[in-house]
Amino acid sequence: MMGFLLQLQESLKIALQSIFAHKLRSALTTLGIIIGIVSVTLMNMTIEGLGEAFRSSISAIGADVLYIQKWPWFAGEDWWKYRNRREIKISYAKDIKERSTYAVAVAPTVFSRSTLRLGSNSMENVIVIGTTDEFIYTAGVSVEFGRFMSEVEVKAERPVCVIGAEIAEKLFGNVNPIGRDLKIAGRTFRVVGVLEKQGKFLGLESLDDRVYIPIGQFMRMFPWRTGATITVKIKNMDEIEEAIEELRGIMRTLRRLKPWQEDDFSVNRQELLLNAYNQTVGVIGAVGLGITVLSLIVGGIGVMNIMFVSVKERTREIGIRKAVGATQRAILMQFLVEAIMISLLGGVIGLIFAVILGFVVDQILPTSLPLWVALLSIFISITVGVISGIIPAYKASKLDPVESLRYE
Repeated sequence: MMGFLLQLQESLKIALQSIFAHKLRSALTTLGIIIGIVSVTLMNMTIEGLGEAFRSSISAIGADVLYIQKWPWFAGEDWWKYRNRREIKISYAKDIKERSTYAVAVAPTVFSRSTLRLGSNSMENVIVIGTTDEFIYTAGVSVEFGRFMSEVEVKAERPVCVIGAEIAEKLFGNVNPIGRDLKIAGRTFRVVGVLEKQGKFLGLESLDDRVYIPIGQFMRMFPWRTGATITVKIKNMDEIEEAIEELRGIMRTLRRLKPWQEDDFSVNRQELLLNAYNQTVGVIGAVGLGITVLSLIVGGIGVMNIMFVSVKERTREIGIRKAVGATQRAILMQFLVEAIMISLLGGVIGLIFAVILGFVVDQILPTSLPLWVALLSIFISITVGVISGIIPAYKASKLDPVESLRYE
């Protein structure tokens, strides 16, 4: 064991001397490794970041919430098939609430975009959502200050609103917004609550720059926005399939569909997002893996070629070492360690570049660098070094010492 450690120490010393003696050659050799490690690290950072954002986003949707909508969430090439469907009516929410045995909360939602004003301050293109008091249960959101709209306020269509955390911060600053008036599309609404900060959906679209008003008020302000989404929270996750079938039956009755007619509505659920996300990640991973493997193959070939050159250049050195007692294992370890060191150097540099690029990508897409991604990058670079260096190292270890000393 002690002999092995001494050989390893000597091999590391010789490898470092060789790398620093040929700085430019070593740098160019590592270029392929650097590109490969940057690719695999950045890909995994992006997938991990999107995964965290996705899990956070769908947790807000809730696995026990169903969405009755005109369009399926992923229409694909059949979008034309759904385009001519009838819109979902707001009145369906009341019928579903009365007829469903699985629903504990039902809320219709419609939305548009408008401008918010508070004195001289304003926010443009803000999402205005018309809904009912049960939205707080179906959306899984919490109120940080004040309260949500009450059933009385919704039925009486009172001009009250609940705002997102970003609106409260931008328009009101450090002033408590509860009880203050806010103009939405030129109409005055009284703020009764501020929602807790929700962040961005999938790390892209903010959920905190939205304002919620009674659905009756919304229809007065935006009468052309007729299409609604009905969100339904069910009692028990174990009964979700039964709940879906019940809702389909209720909706088919409300839409007066004949038994042979297809559904002209969609019941969307969290699972659809999960499936679509997994498929997307699979495609991204496959493409990224192809690019990474190609880069690493190129980098590995570069390391192998340089190691063959190094063996040829140092043939006399090998002969002298063997003549004074160096074993085949010692020579093998020397060149194998050198190949690993070159590849590992490229891996470390690639990891550093990937982290730097990650900060840039994070401005567009969420990224994350867990420890396993960094360790994977290092492991891959070491593996490439072993695979690329084993043949040149074996060739060096098999050189005849007498023939090596005759080499000119």
